[in-house]
Amino acid sequence: MGKTVFITGASGFIGSNLAKRILTTEPDTKVIGLDNMNDYYDVRIKEARLAELQKFENYTFIKGNLADKALINSIFEQYHPDIVVNLGAQAGVRYSITNPDAYIESNMIGFYNILEACHHYPVEHLVYASSSSVYGSNKKVPYSTDDKVDNPVSLYAATKKSNELMAHAYSKLYNIPSTGLRFFTVYGPAGRPDMAYFGFTNKLVNGETIKIFNYGNCKRDFTYVDDIVEGVVRVMAKAPEKKNGEDGLPIPPYAVYNIGNSNPENLLDFVQILSEELVRAGVLPADYDFEAHKELVPMQPGDVPVTFADTEPLERDFGFKPHTPLREGLRKFAQWYKEFYME
Repeated sequence: MGKTVFITGASGFIGSNLAKRILTTEPDTKVIGLDNMNDYYDVRIKEARLAELQKFENYTFIKGNLADKALINSIFEQYHPDIVVNLGAQAGVRYSITNPDAYIESNMIGFYNILEACHHYPVEHLVYASSSSVYGSNKKVPYSTDDKVDNPVSLYAATKKSNELMAHAYSKLYNIPSTGLRFFTVYGPAGRPDMAYFGFTNKLVNGETIKIFNYGNCKRDFTYVDDIVEGVVRVMAKAPEKKNGEDGLPIPPYAVYNIGNSNPENLLDFVQILSEELVRAGVLPADYDFEAHKELVPMQPGDVPVTFADTEPLERDFGFKPHTPLREGLRKFAQWYKEFYME
């Protein structure tokens, strides 16, 4: 590409994988990464991701906060990014119930700062993370980006829907090409410890009981991180077209896509596959008694019973559909876990 890409949340799970992919496959592209390196989860994982990226000459890392408007403006002024990928956000549904301030600061004020900077320092394309959480408890599946999503069941979901609305307004007002990506349950090596597969693993290793919500009657569209990154890279390269309407004013160059595996897995099946792969990798002993460490419990606030992505528009516009089988992805996670924590 030979361009400058600014990635926020660059030491995060998706951000670090995206940065590494670009730096590896596009050696003449400069990547500027921003992350506040907060301790929402084990900072050693973020530090390990960052160390991987700092091996690349074309990578510049800035430690700082999305909500710091002066910092964001100074980055745009100094580096003039061509493409901005906003992945920096406070993630997690449950944490939004106990610490709502973090979500307003990062997801609302932080995203507003990015939009303002894209307005004052024009960019070719703003790509930003939304979430499957915006669908709330929609009964219709699979979830389509044409569905009405006005009933969030968590503050986290509300902030992500707000991001889509704010991006639309800026696309309309200032002709900024923007694409929102609704990610579906992303997993893989060096992922987020607050995600179920990682939390389950930690508990099982420590001999604790894992809670399976809604008595196991949950389905999740688990999407392997490499599939997410492939989707983001393709979207980055193809911004929505700028054009004017009959009134002579810009039609917003704005789009939203789902990126999911489009194949929801039952939580009990998922736990079974995870346990088999943890044994295979040597994280757990072959005679581990899983039944003794499982507890079926009711649904919890902010959660939804099913997530299921309609990815037809992504296939149509970018020729790509996530495809990594759950077992393959969990095998890679189990191998990484063994190396990172046990060797």
